[in-house]
Amino acid sequence: MSRTGKVLYVIVCAAGSAVGVGRLVTMAQERGWAVQVVTTPAALDFVDVDELEKQTGRPVRSRYRRPDEPKPPRADAIIVAPATYNTVNKFAQGIADTYALGLLAEAPGLGIPVVVLPFVNSALANRVPFRHSVEQLRAEGVRVLLGQGESEPRSPGSGGADDRPWKLALAEMDRLTDTP
Repeated sequence: MSRTGKVLYVIVCAAGSAVGVGRLVTMAQERGWAVQVVTTPAALDFVDVDELEKQTGRPVRSRYRRPDEPKPPRADAIIVAPATYNTVNKFAQGIADTYALGLLAEAPGLGIPVVVLPFVNSALANRVPFRHSVEQLRAEGVRVLLGQGESEPRSPGSGGADDRPWKLALAEMDRLTDTP
């Protein structure tokens, strides 16, 4: 399905798989999305900003814009991938202490579909605060791909270079945004 004019925000957190987020961008573009990459401040060290800007034709954003800077396009949908323990918990609590979290704090209230692909190890995924955050986000209509066969927590130090997680996030966004 072509999504000409539809903007997908890809919010990237500081996790090992962030280095491969260009694959997610490519797959989204192949599905017709215009992609705007937003990173948490810490994730800037995990991604190739120049390459992502070439790929999307847009600046990678990690901070609020200055008044003299142009407004970015409004998101029609958001994928948070990889989503860290910290970001998932802050998103659930409505904490907006970074540009990325500010976007996420508003999205459910604006009716913007959000898919979250956590990249956390099993020790963190088993913590009560994280489990409660996942439940809370799901109760607000946010699709968290964790624990239902879609994506399982990784062990500490494990990699995640394959495309399967990116494909899962996009397939879920397809389900949320396609209309009959």
